Amino acid sequence: MTGSLTPVEPPRSSSRSSRRSLGVIGVLVIVVIVLLSQGLLTSLNYFETVDQALAQRATLGTKVIRLEGVVVPGTISRTNDGASFTIAGSGRERVYVSAQGSPPQLFQASIPVVVVGHFVSPTSLQFDGTQIMVKHTSSYIAAHPGRVTAPNGTSR
Repeated sequence: MTGSLTPVEPPRSSSRSSRRSLGVIGVLVIVVIVLLSQGLLTSLNYFETVDQALAQRATLGTKVIRLEGVVVPGTISRTNDGASFTIAGSGRERVYVSAQGSPPQLFQASIPVVVVGHFVSPTSLQFDGTQIMVKHTSSYIAAHPGRVTAPNGTSR
């Protein structure tokens, strides 16, 4: 028996199946990127400042938003179902807030708050809130010593 020692080339793989595999991988990568970007974009929590919200009031309508402003001194009134107060923007803009639920412990005049809720109407200066948030980072507190004081008198 005589055998040939010449190497035999393996059969060529179809370039069609290679392109198909690359196409499927490309589509999967694109789908993953789109899903991740959409998930990240919808999980971000933005807020509107008083000035921004009033400038966009007609567009915002009565849509639920997060409204940020500084609590105006002398305007806090505790109610049976929460609190009412006025928040101010960077200029002379002011919004009257009627919030349901207990305000956080650090809630007081002259501090920034974010209120979740909606304007009563697209032209109203009254904002109905469902949640009041008071959040301060250590860098904010360091930059404004004594500005954030708890109701019991301790400084934060």
